Amino acid sequence: MNMDSPNITAPLVNRTDFSSVFTHRVLPVLYCLICVAGLVLNLLAAWIFLRVPCCSGLVVYLKNMVVADLLMLVSYPWRVATLLELGSWRLHVVVCRYTAVLFYSSMYVGIMFLGLISLERYVKIVQPSGPRSSALLQKVAVARVLSALTWGLGMLTLLPNSLLTSLPADEESSKDCMRLKTPLGIQWHSASIYLCVGIFWATFLLLGFCYTSIARRVYQSHRRVRKNSCKAHRKSNRSIFSILLVFFICFVPYHVCRVPYTISQTSHVVFSERSRFLLYQVKEGTLFLSALNVCLDPVIYFLMCRTFRESLLRKFSHSVADARRSSVTDGHSVSNM
Repeated sequence: MNMDSPNITAPLVNRTDFSSVFTHRVLPVLYCLICVAGLVLNLLAAWIFLRVPCCSGLVVYLKNMVVADLLMLVSYPWRVATLLELGSWRLHVVVCRYTAVLFYSSMYVGIMFLGLISLERYVKIVQPSGPRSSALLQKVAVARVLSALTWGLGMLTLLPNSLLTSLPADEESSKDCMRLKTPLGIQWHSASIYLCVGIFWATFLLLGFCYTSIARRVYQSHRRVRKNSCKAHRKSNRSIFSILLVFFICFVPYHVCRVPYTISQTSHVVFSERSRFLLYQVKEGTLFLSALNVCLDPVIYFLMCRTFRESLLRKFSHSVADARRSSVTDGHSVSNM
């Protein structure tokens, strides 16, 4: 049963559906829009990166981010279907056990790669002639090892949520994913959420440190030279700032409300039904901002990777030139008729 506003008089234990006009009508349309846009942008990015050699750690991390975003996009149609209540209740079970886990796994893997990218930029710009350990962070082989460890951490943290969402399901219990989890599954759900939130804030602090250090380095270079020789550093500064902007827009709002929402799901602390309804609405709205990340990551690729940018601009210029030649040819054909 869908409700446009919470039924305050309904018993708390019987309430499993907190949908509203926002979650049932607005969000599905927004998810469809970013699904189409994100698919086009990330397929284009993947097509370009397939032609870009892994010549640096940055390229390795960016390629892995494209994979994470494409996996994240796979879960969007399933989410839209459940928000619109399409199909049978078994569709909700599939989302609880599989596609929701895929969504969160891909999201946190992408967050960790943003942290690795910022660290790589910090080493390259702030400590270009630093200790040997700093030089190792820029090597392709090391970047591949760190990428494998990142995927491994993301999978080991969140995949058990899929295996432990194994209780028998029916039409009523499928509306609430927590009712499909075993007792161990509920404990793992809470632990994995707190771990992932910790990973996010640690990455956020890392981004802040890297951005501050790079900005200071750019300022010092500008004071010493006061010419265009620090132009490359300013570009890198803007690139790191773009990552911070994506974090603020996409991830900070969700992680501010994630912990209280998880407590309302798993703790013995009694929340009023109106509080649970409002927490659910805020969680769904901020989760959409996190999903919007798949459309903003290609902007990061364009700003941070010169090879990607040059390949994209070259492809665009070739397409424009081909279109013009085709137009001229068609015009000559018409004039000769």
